Amino acid sequence: MGNSYAGQLKTTRFEEVLHNSIEASLRSNTLVPRPIFSQLYLEAEQQLSSLDGGRADNDDDEDDDDGSGSNSPPLSYQNKPPPEGCCTTDGFCQAGKDLRLSSMPSDHFELPPGFLLVGAKSPSLPDQILVCAVDKRFLPDDNGRNALLGFSGNCVGCGEKGFRYFTEFSNHINLKLTTQPKKQKHLKYYLVRNAQGCLAKGAPISWKEMRSRHSSSSLCSSTGLSTHDVTARAMDPITAANPQAFGGNPLTGNLTNSGPPKKRLKGWSPESPSSTDTSYQQNSLLNASGFGKDYSPGQAYAPQPTPGSGLPSSTMVATGEPVSVPENLLKTCMTKPVIFKGHGNFPYLCGNVNDVTVSHLLHNCYRNSQSMPKAYGQYGPSSIQPISEEMQLLLTVYYLVQLAPGQVPLIEDLEQIFMRSWRETHLAEIRQYQHSVSQSFPHFPSPITPVTAAQLPWLAGLAASSCNESVRIMECGYSLAEGLSEMFKLLVEGKLSQTNYVVVICTSRHTGIDSCVVVTGKFQARILAENMFSPADCLKEVNRELVSGKVEALGAYFTALCSDDDIDVLLDNFHQERQGAISSSTTETKPSTCSSYSVEWHQIRPSQLAVAQKLLSHVCSIADSSTQNLDLGSFEKVDFLICVPPSEVTYQQTLSYLWNSGVLLEVGLEKDQLTKQCLEQYIMKLDVDSPGKFKTFIQRAIQNPHTLCVLINDHAHWDLTSSLCSPYPPSDSPAGLVDRMLNCREVTDAPNILVLHVTSFPYALQTQNTRVSPYNEIHWPSSHSHGMELYYENRKYFGLSEFVESTVSGHSLPLLRHDSSFEAIVLALGKRFSKVHSAVIRTFLLIQHYSAAMMAVCGLSQMKNHTSVETLEIIQNLLNSPKQCPSGHGIMVLLRIPFIPLATLAYERLCHVRERLGLQHCFEIILGNASSAVTIGKHFVDQLKVWQKRDVEDWQPKTFMELEGLPCILIYSGMEPLGESFPRSLRYCDLRLVQFSTWERTMIEQELGLASCFINTTMSLDKGIGRGVHDADPEKLSSTDIEDEEVVTDGSNYEKTSVNKRQRSHSHDSASSSLCSKASGSALCSEGSFSAMAEDTAEASQQSVFSNPEDSATSLESQKPTADKSTRKPFPSTCEHLDGNSFNQTAKNLPSSISVSSSSSSTCLHNGPAPQISQCSMAKSCKQPPVVFLPKLVYDIITSTDSSGLSKSSSFLPHCDVAWASSFRPLLSKMMTSTEQSLYYRQWTVPKESHMDYSNVNEGRMDTFHPRRLLLSGAPQVGKTGAYLQFLSILSRMLIRLTEVDVYDEQEININFRDRSDLGFHQTLDKWPNVETMRKMDFDYTLHDPKYEDASVICSNVQNVSNENKPTNSKKEEIYVRRPTTRMRLSKYASYNTYHHCEQCHQYMGYNPRFQMYESTLHAFAFSYSMLGEEIQLHFIIPKSKEHHFVFSQPGGQLESMRLPLVSDTSADCVKSPIFTPTTGRHEHGLFNLYHAMDGSSHLHILVVKEYEMAIYKKYWPNHIMLVLPSIFNNAGVGAAHFLIKELSYHNLELERNRQGELGVRPQDIWPFVVICDDSCVMWNAVDAHGSGDQSREYSWTERNVSLKYILQHIEASQDVTQYALIGMRKWTSKAKSVHQKEPFSRCHLHDFILLNVDLTHDVQYNQNRFTCDDVDFNLRVNSSGLLICRFNRFSVMKKQIAVGGHKSLHIKSKVLDSSVSISTAHYICAPDSKHTILAAPAQLLLEKFLQFHSHRFFPLSLNSSPHPVLIVDCYLNLGPQIRVCYVSSRPHSVNVNCSEVIFSGLLLHLCDSFVSASFLKKFQFLKDATLCVTCQDRNSLRQTVVRLELEDEWQFRLRDEFQTANAKEDKPLFILTGRHV
Repeated sequence: MGNSYAGQLKTTRFEEVLHNSIEASLRSNTLVPRPIFSQLYLEAEQQLSSLDGGRADNDDDEDDDDGSGSNSPPLSYQNKPPPEGCCTTDGFCQAGKDLRLSSMPSDHFELPPGFLLVGAKSPSLPDQILVCAVDKRFLPDDNGRNALLGFSGNCVGCGEKGFRYFTEFSNHINLKLTTQPKKQKHLKYYLVRNAQGCLAKGAPISWKEMRSRHSSSSLCSSTGLSTHDVTARAMDPITAANPQAFGGNPLTGNLTNSGPPKKRLKGWSPESPSSTDTSYQQNSLLNASGFGKDYSPGQAYAPQPTPGSGLPSSTMVATGEPVSVPENLLKTCMTKPVIFKGHGNFPYLCGNVNDVTVSHLLHNCYRNSQSMPKAYGQYGPSSIQPISEEMQLLLTVYYLVQLAPGQVPLIEDLEQIFMRSWRETHLAEIRQYQHSVSQSFPHFPSPITPVTAAQLPWLAGLAASSCNESVRIMECGYSLAEGLSEMFKLLVEGKLSQTNYVVVICTSRHTGIDSCVVVTGKFQARILAENMFSPADCLKEVNRELVSGKVEALGAYFTALCSDDDIDVLLDNFHQERQGAISSSTTETKPSTCSSYSVEWHQIRPSQLAVAQKLLSHVCSIADSSTQNLDLGSFEKVDFLICVPPSEVTYQQTLSYLWNSGVLLEVGLEKDQLTKQCLEQYIMKLDVDSPGKFKTFIQRAIQNPHTLCVLINDHAHWDLTSSLCSPYPPSDSPAGLVDRMLNCREVTDAPNILVLHVTSFPYALQTQNTRVSPYNEIHWPSSHSHGMELYYENRKYFGLSEFVESTVSGHSLPLLRHDSSFEAIVLALGKRFSKVHSAVIRTFLLIQHYSAAMMAVCGLSQMKNHTSVETLEIIQNLLNSPKQCPSGHGIMVLLRIPFIPLATLAYERLCHVRERLGLQHCFEIILGNASSAVTIGKHFVDQLKVWQKRDVEDWQPKTFMELEGLPCILIYSGMEPLGESFPRSLRYCDLRLVQFSTWERTMIEQELGLASCFINTTMSLDKGIGRGVHDADPEKLSSTDIEDEEVVTDGSNYEKTSVNKRQRSHSHDSASSSLCSKASGSALCSEGSFSAMAEDTAEASQQSVFSNPEDSATSLESQKPTADKSTRKPFPSTCEHLDGNSFNQTAKNLPSSISVSSSSSSTCLHNGPAPQISQCSMAKSCKQPPVVFLPKLVYDIITSTDSSGLSKSSSFLPHCDVAWASSFRPLLSKMMTSTEQSLYYRQWTVPKESHMDYSNVNEGRMDTFHPRRLLLSGAPQVGKTGAYLQFLSILSRMLIRLTEVDVYDEQEININFRDRSDLGFHQTLDKWPNVETMRKMDFDYTLHDPKYEDASVICSNVQNVSNENKPTNSKKEEIYVRRPTTRMRLSKYASYNTYHHCEQCHQYMGYNPRFQMYESTLHAFAFSYSMLGEEIQLHFIIPKSKEHHFVFSQPGGQLESMRLPLVSDTSADCVKSPIFTPTTGRHEHGLFNLYHAMDGSSHLHILVVKEYEMAIYKKYWPNHIMLVLPSIFNNAGVGAAHFLIKELSYHNLELERNRQGELGVRPQDIWPFVVICDDSCVMWNAVDAHGSGDQSREYSWTERNVSLKYILQHIEASQDVTQYALIGMRKWTSKAKSVHQKEPFSRCHLHDFILLNVDLTHDVQYNQNRFTCDDVDFNLRVNSSGLLICRFNRFSVMKKQIAVGGHKSLHIKSKVLDSSVSISTAHYICAPDSKHTILAAPAQLLLEKFLQFHSHRFFPLSLNSSPHPVLIVDCYLNLGPQIRVCYVSSRPHSVNVNCSEVIFSGLLLHLCDSFVSASFLKKFQFLKDATLCVTCQDRNSLRQTVVRLELEDEWQFRLRDEFQTANAKEDKPLFILTGRHV
């Protein structure tokens, strides 16, 4: 293979091991095979290879053609001689097929799955590309890695497949190589199809990617080569430096780049800690933002931090002479310098190393910025080069120079600067790449002259010369050690007191530069050092300081601030003097008379319902996909489990939402079952007890496969920890619980478990390894994209972007503020107490501010100097708000203290101060943390119970939402919010104590999300807020949805952009720096850190602000806002949105100079008239968002936006568990939608090893999405909980709806006309009818089926017809009246349509697991029928599985007959009657799946379809027998289908009698019945009668659902069943009359479902021309023939309402006019030979429809004439409900009603045959002017009929009384003649 190493090859096993390796890799499920090549080398070589860490992790390139790893000559290669007779022409394969791309651009190639077309280069054809098909597993991925060892390819020319060795393949395609064939050398390009569909050369295959990247990133740090040099030269591992980690641990080779020898790379697993694939490590180091967080990938080599320091030590690669850290550095300089390693080598540190902090974040930023992305790096160094080391360092200096004194450098800023600089440098190349990917670039001259190493120190010094020594440049002549030693010396001597950053540069190396950056500024170094704590370490440090007593001096300092006395002494004196005075005045609970108090916690808003429906739509999409991952049709109900973070408040809050949502009633629980214990089983708090509840849920899911279980992961961004990387055991910490449970195999493999992630911050779930498909993401509709305009909302969401918008100049007081006086004091205290963590200092200071503010408001005016204006504003409004409301409603102040020990300390101290001041009944102080419930005093509980009308004696608020209207300070602790919601009475959100160890988008936005809320839009907001909310550009997006433009990342103009572009008012700094409190002054005085001028200004300002302390307490109630005339100057905006009396005391005494020059929140005066009478704070809260106070650092980042308004925080790393995939990513765009933002993170972020999605890599597959997993994202507090609970409700209703159908529920009609003579013939308990008894019963001619409500009534007892009264108001034809239906739950015996899928009936439906159709055969079946005058030929489609029902001739397999059973056959598992179902237009919706209806038993079911629908029915029902009607019946109605079913069945009966007669079976023993069933029969019911006693006539009836099998077997078991011609049942109705229950059988009309005796009725035919009422017509024919019709009244059939197909598919359209134009039924009949509209419809249909609606034109005397019906002969036609008819048959011996005394008003003769004679008609009497209507097939027959029947003797005819149906001659119209009786 061309290997040449120091070690010797084990040649005896080489071929065997090589072969096994290739074969194993081909069969491997992993991308990278096992490193089995290591067994081929000696141990000495393995030791040597550890120094070869800088080698490229890829195969050979152009410069290493021979494959040699050294300078040895290439091994010679001998081509095998080609097989004799094969083609050897260049560009052709050995089979003689052309492979050149130029000759086959338009050819289409069938590629196996996983194969790609690639282009190969032949040495003998340099200008040609050969087309090959190669398995993509053996090609590199987008990062140039993970190509499997070996080869697998096909020849696209001759089609030969299975080439397993590239050597063999190269011979086949005639490459004719002289060196060892290598796929890396000869497979050059991907082939793609262009817009014209032709094959073209695409992107090069990235064989070189790993080499170029590692050359530019790893090697330069260890060898000092420039990027250009590294790509051209190889590194000698022997001469490389021997770096060691900081702390003395020696390392072999580069720490992050030690790996296998170059030739062994394909067997080297990238999962190995020493793998050369360091892209993940590089990215992970970059992510910890700030120059802070120090994450080291080489933890195995890193020394552990000392127990006392608390700071992690770094793992720098150190070389050269050591540098000693001076003793007592911290004491001397009062700071711990932070050293960031830059380029090149870093010296050893020894001595007092605990007083310095070393980080390699800057080094990793440099290295990542030199790692070229694949898209730009593939053209080599001559095209686009990464930014040079010199330019990186120079840009770093520029960035540090422009930083303000109060700013801290951010790695994110620097990375963006590098990327922007690189983009601007290579703009032309990048543009050409984007427009022409497939062409190589010419070299473009760089517009920026490169910086050389010699110029660097001078240019850096020049840049730093303008910053007043804030940045100092130190140039070293020999090494970095020299510069660091000098820096330490100057630091100890105090010569760097004004310097914040020292940049040390050494240019002595010829191959590159060495550099580092030392942070010496006290503030910057402190922040950066503290940011290197992890949150857990930070908590430990705070605890240690509190326990060790380090904070005692700090506490004593605050206690002794007051010059008069100790603060506690002041409190005690005040308590003694005014004991009980304040408390007694507020002890009584005020009556609840305030109208502003309203609880809207659980109301469903339109947007929530819309999101719920969107969720349901996505679930349905999963179910509708062809993957069959979710079978909704198989689920009957919904179960769910909601996972919430381990917060008791969040848990109780979700319980409350669930209780009020009604979801549990929707999923099937009874109301009396809704207990607390019942609720708790549906919500799981993710703590150590959750696995038990989760196991119970999984067991429920397994035991109930027909229940759809929804697993909801609320607040999904909270726990993303991998269960494999959790630092704690499962029993000790909830970390990793989500991964252990939601990603376990039981959940992922369960077909009935759906996982829904719900979060406000989905970014960390949208990585390259995400489990959620982008198609399964649901984003909340946003107002900026007009999504909310679709839903009417009376409230508007106010989120982060709106808060940022309020800070723009031109608005009134911003809602987002910072407290400059507070920050100034923190800075001064930090210098005094340098060993105390800043979180402790900030907390103690804020406690003092709140305490002093409470004391000041209560009259201790001297304490005003010891608080800030912001804190005083908060306390004033807190105490003032209950006094403005008649019910005492107040505001909530949210005080966020992340560290629980500090929160507890603050709670105890503030409670103590409150008690001493007698305010314990004025407002409550609540300590809220995740592990405990809400606890408040009894006095406030009683208030809440009155306000919220709680009647429960022991009620306690359990959520923050239930504190609505309670004046309180809520101290909210915990390292991060856990999903708690807050009431609308939240007025202030104090986040001044929030600090971030890492700058992550999720962490920042979830803290600010605490203040997000809805505000009413029905009122007019204050001008400032109104402009911020309503007048903003509607296209602007909130930062939560990231619809923003580029972030301002160029640090050099960051501050200038902020000032010049936005011109923010000083109100951002609520108390601007000129108004620092006296406490600030005193603190600064003691340190001497500020100038005397600043101190005097601050002191004077405070004295002027609080010049009238005596009135401060009383002014809260009475004083109205007033202003001195001198101060009433116009302001740009007002501050009406704040409480009117908040700043009266501070504002009225301000000098005009201060009030005009500063627009701070504390000094902004009201413009215009004073506000009205005091208003309840609840009413104000609904109109105003909370005010948010932030730390200055956070405020600057949040409000730093680009020109489009995108906050800088939006460009930060999304989450600590993910990393950027590349430094060269594009910027987030203002115009991005939520979906585009998701795709951005999916492309540019990768999960870290600690992320639960890190292992979600499906080897060999690109698709790693879980098919039943969804993600719902929405802004904080927007209503996601209500939305997903609503989703569960509608999902449950949908599943129930899927198991329910609308069945017709209509009461029988014409009950008053029922002939009562059928009562009392059978006993009530009789199960079967008696033939003789049935013969005694008269046939009931009247129609009782509700679907014939508009049909003509058939008179049975015409003598009494005059006494019958029936309303005859006919509905208009154009009005469709919906027939009444009832929703019924499908039983287990229901019939189904094609949408039903279950395991039991898969085989019945004809689907195997791969959804291939069953094989079927087409058989012709012909029989003659004399009435049609021709032979009828039908076709059967018979699946193989159903052939046993038929008889075929042995020699030819011709269909002979359909098998019929014997009458005497009895089988409990089958029915004897074949079932025929005529159908049209219902291939999807017809109920043809009778598997469950027949209870799984064997049956013969035949679908009767029209010829043109055969294919579509066959597609949907592949395992059903189909009878295909002849093409002449394509336009026929249901009568034709019934006619052919009956005639075919009788013909088959005769065939079976002949066949079985030969076997000795008598003809009468063959079963004669067939079932004709409508395609909408869905369920069948039976009524059971129960007698109350032996002699009693009282009975009870119970109705139950039964199977069709049960009904058919019951009917077939009837005694003398063959004596009945027709047997049927009634249609189900919930309004059944008792007559059906008392009389079990009737002799009447049958519809919808009948058993037809084809033997008895062989002389009675269906009318094949009929479209409507053909069953009524047939019933009358059968009865007039003297045959028995029996209806089982105890059985009923339910008919499903189906909106498509059937008779609804009959559309009558014009042949000429636009088919969309409706034609009135009045135009269906016209005069013969007239110019009329020709209709495309059968003549019989036109006649039937015309008579139904316009028969009164033919029979005017018959209209509503009950005593004089119309006589119809042999054929029933519907003349409409206003005309009654009397049916008679002309057949001899027919059974007809007695009409001797009836005088008819009309006569209808429709297509009468020869049985109708003149003598027959003369038996009937007619009124004078009665009407005759005769219809015939043509005009000649019409005249012959008139003559034959001698009609002209009694009837008068006129020429104009002749009509025809309005269709064309070729459609054979019917002709009509009318006459008048004379």
